[in-house]
Amino acid sequence: MDPADEAHTPALRFVAAVTLAGLTAGATGWFFVHLLHLLERVAYGMADGQATFLEAVASTDPRRRVVALALAGLIGGLSWFLIRRHGRPIVSVTDAVAGWRMPLLTTFLHSTTQVVIVGLGAAIGRETAPREMSAALAGFVSDRLGLTAEDRRTIVACGAGAGLAAVYSIPLSGAVFALEILLVNLAPRSVWSALAASGIAVLLADGWSRPAPFYTVPELHPTASLLVWAVLAGPLLGVLGHLFHRCVHRFEIDRPTGAGLLVTMPVTFTLVGLVAVWVPSVLGNGQSSAQVAFDATLVAPLALIVVARACATLATIRSGAWGGTLTPAIALGAGLGALTGILWSMAWPGTQVAAFALVGAAAFLSASMRAPFTALVLVLEFTQQGVQILVPALLALAGAVAASSWMETHAPGLLRRPGPRDAG
Repeated sequence: MDPADEAHTPALRFVAAVTLAGLTAGATGWFFVHLLHLLERVAYGMADGQATFLEAVASTDPRRRVVALALAGLIGGLSWFLIRRHGRPIVSVTDAVAGWRMPLLTTFLHSTTQVVIVGLGAAIGRETAPREMSAALAGFVSDRLGLTAEDRRTIVACGAGAGLAAVYSIPLSGAVFALEILLVNLAPRSVWSALAASGIAVLLADGWSRPAPFYTVPELHPTASLLVWAVLAGPLLGVLGHLFHRCVHRFEIDRPTGAGLLVTMPVTFTLVGLVAVWVPSVLGNGQSSAQVAFDATLVAPLALIVVARACATLATIRSGAWGGTLTPAIALGAGLGALTGILWSMAWPGTQVAAFALVGAAAFLSASMRAPFTALVLVLEFTQQGVQILVPALLALAGAVAASSWMETHAPGLLRRPGPRDAG
């Protein structure tokens, strides 16, 4: 037998693992999406097909926003306090890909808490929950089927990517996420597994018809103005995205994990609710803030939203909450792109604000995720637009990646404090 073959499971079992990883990820995504929508209806009266989340939030009594956020803080603080005290240690997706076992019950409670607080309006992303739960289920399936360590690693990563794909109905993004971020591998076995798992997950969660885009963006058109702006703005967006990543990392290390959660989360969430009295789009995972950026025409209101979104998301993490930063980063990137684009258009008009916002979202996200291909594909799938302006987008991403790399080399200590790795 070729020694290389010893690292692989028999084909039939491996195909079964890929299929089951996709199916469990699809079911997980379906469950979390419906739980989220149920909570949004309860908290803000949002009905399917009747209003966007921002419209539902803006139409509610401002006091209701504060109460909903305070409740989210109480639930989140109590849940994570009990999980930390009585549950098994939380294992991250990255550690699971490296071979650690994710405890199913702890991971389910941990993931569900994330979705509950986002459904009630917490200013953090929901995408980490399906990734974690899907990775845990993929690991369970792999163990039951007796996969080799290398194949188990592949299936866990593909399950996590498929969970991301299912919750947002973005099959290509889920596959690229698994390959670029988790596996860092383009071997044929990894590629077809990631594609198949994400495709199966989205098929189960949403069927074969494509849903409406996550962000509503008009058909975009390239201009010389956009091209020059992209070359100049890319490095700036890369630096800001890199700093956002470092802030998130530092706050994740510093966030409380004990009884302090019972105080910091309710207080912080209540303060975010008070901000939402004047800036409703600060609530939720960032979709509302990003949509405002894609539709923006004025600088001052957009600047307020960008600052409020950044502060709310970082404060939420620092208070002790777990969750994703993917959609908040898109919101910040879109806002910064639109802001600088509006100012740029005063000197060189003719470009749609939405084009600046889309390129800005991709460039900022590429630096904050440290994954340019995943960032670009995510923004393209979320908006179902952008192919027409790929050249400016690629140039902006190039500048962002280069600037982020320069920051890593020449300013490694900025906003970074040494600390133990947080498994959450």
